[in-house]
Amino acid sequence: MKIKKNDQIVVLSGADKGKTGKVLAVFPKTQRVLVEGINFIKKHQRQTSANAPSGIIEKEAALNVSNVALLVDGKPAKVGFKYLDDGRKVRFLKTSGEVIDR
Repeated sequence: MKIKKNDQIVVLSGADKGKTGKVLAVFPKTQRVLVEGINFIKKHQRQTSANAPSGIIEKEAALNVSNVALLVDGKPAKVGFKYLDDGRKVRFLKTSGEVIDR
């Protein structure tokens, strides 16, 4: 996937459009990402143990990866893949050609 854990992203569409955050988890099988502080849902939760919270809990839900973009210098950026001379596959910015992964 073009988005990885700990990347700074910006939301491109939906109720949280324009908000930025850090990627907490990536789910490649379902093409979704979990972003810190974005796309909150309310979940009705029963108390399962003495110290587990119960009631209506707010937590982040996963976003589709097509609705987010990597944030570079305050702007959304397109990301691609390429192979270096030593055979490593790295991510790069399509606008400048700069390699993101080292």
